[in-house]
Amino acid sequence: MCRVEKSSFVVVEQENRGRMGVKYLGDSKIEKLKGSMVSRPRMKLWIIRATTIIILWICVMQLTALGELWGPRALKGWPSCFTPDDTHLALKAAVPQRITLPPKRVYKNNGYLMVSCNGGLNQMRAAICDMVAIARYLNVTLIVPELDKTSFWADPSEFQDIFDVDHFITSLRDEVRVLKELPPRLKKRAEQGMVYSMPPVSWSDISYYTNQVLPLIQKHKVVHLNKTDARLANNGLPIEIQKLRCRVNFRALRFTPQIEELGHRVVRLLKQNGPYVVLHLRYEMDMLAFSGCTQGCNDGEIEELTRMRYAYPWWKEKVINSDLRRKDGLCPLTPEETALVLRAFDIDPNIQIYIAAGEIYGGERRMSSLASSFPNLVRKETLLEPSDLRFFQNHSSQMAALDYLVSLDSDIFVPTYDGNMAKVVEGHRRYLGFRKTILLNRRLLVDLIDRYNNGSLSWSDFSASVRDAHTNRLGSPTTRFVVHDHPKEEDYFYSNPQECLSVTGESFRSS
Repeated sequence: MCRVEKSSFVVVEQENRGRMGVKYLGDSKIEKLKGSMVSRPRMKLWIIRATTIIILWICVMQLTALGELWGPRALKGWPSCFTPDDTHLALKAAVPQRITLPPKRVYKNNGYLMVSCNGGLNQMRAAICDMVAIARYLNVTLIVPELDKTSFWADPSEFQDIFDVDHFITSLRDEVRVLKELPPRLKKRAEQGMVYSMPPVSWSDISYYTNQVLPLIQKHKVVHLNKTDARLANNGLPIEIQKLRCRVNFRALRFTPQIEELGHRVVRLLKQNGPYVVLHLRYEMDMLAFSGCTQGCNDGEIEELTRMRYAYPWWKEKVINSDLRRKDGLCPLTPEETALVLRAFDIDPNIQIYIAAGEIYGGERRMSSLASSFPNLVRKETLLEPSDLRFFQNHSSQMAALDYLVSLDSDIFVPTYDGNMAKVVEGHRRYLGFRKTILLNRRLLVDLIDRYNNGSLSWSDFSASVRDAHTNRLGSPTTRFVVHDHPKEEDYFYSNPQECLSVTGESFRSS
């Protein structure tokens, strides 16, 4: 406006000068001057209008987005240039999804705890739960656990390759501080090997860690526990520790999104064709070599398994009587024995049976009787494309994680050996509502099988005996079996975490 007024003043001055004998301005120059006087305010007006329209449009979009969440219904009915799917995606982009995190627990940090897990996936899983509980009780900072890379499977996977590490850290922040690595100064000491390292005593109660391990952490600032399997007692622990072990196992230890998605895809493929049974057929080469169980193997296979057992120095037992071990119920059922047992349970021969296991020792020769009785045998390798599994090859723990997810959702879970996966899956299925898990009494079964095979027991008597013996072994509520001073003989906490199960006291029966 100031410029317009100045221009008008110039014109008046020119006209006045013209009257005093000064030359008049030409007509063309006057028209140009008038045009500039008009165009500038118009331009400003258009700019103001355009800006106002843009601001109004942004406000409408924001109000619409807010209306989808908690605004008045009138906003939700407005027409939109997006399709319904696009609207949903646009709203998700416009309004960040808030994740409610538990508040950080504030405590005086007594030091740092490093742990190296040993064993397979589920042995390490239970160990991680124990170590979180110990770190919480000692008021120390836990470093994300290191996974075993030197066992038989030689899996190079890191924690973050199997578990969602960020979820693990944030979901537990109200209980314990977890870091991905040590602070720089302490990390340098660790890299130079200047860290106190020790294996804790197996099946210890929390007083051991308070009286023996905590003073070492306070003295050295960092303590490295180099073996973590079965290092915390099953029983006699404060209820808050038991519940924390469950919280870590069932909520904090979530597999990576890639593993979760693929596992759920396998479940969907199975459920499209009806119910399915997961058979954890523990009949891989390493299992047989370790246990010394050679039932049904030929002479060459027995020799090969024996050589493997001697090749691994940490497998301490070398001379093993396979027949005695089998009669004591310490061997996994063979595929042939498993076929008889499943038939005795009157399981539909046409049901899908998902084999949750590695490569079965003896291949098709050993699987023929099971395949004949139950032709719908499937594995992850038959349900998925090779491209789906290419990133999981040579990563046994990641493959086991897929089997774990499929096992949790099965209609029936049948482990042929009570190893770590069988126990942890059993406990998780109890937590999910006591889903049917057939817990085989192998000592009884091999006796019944031998009697049936030698003709001293009819099929009807055999099948009736099998069913009767397992009436109370189907994963229903039960009290954990406690053996004072003999913790290895007790029921395993992770197979029956009774302190965390949503049942009344009357629902438990004595085991």
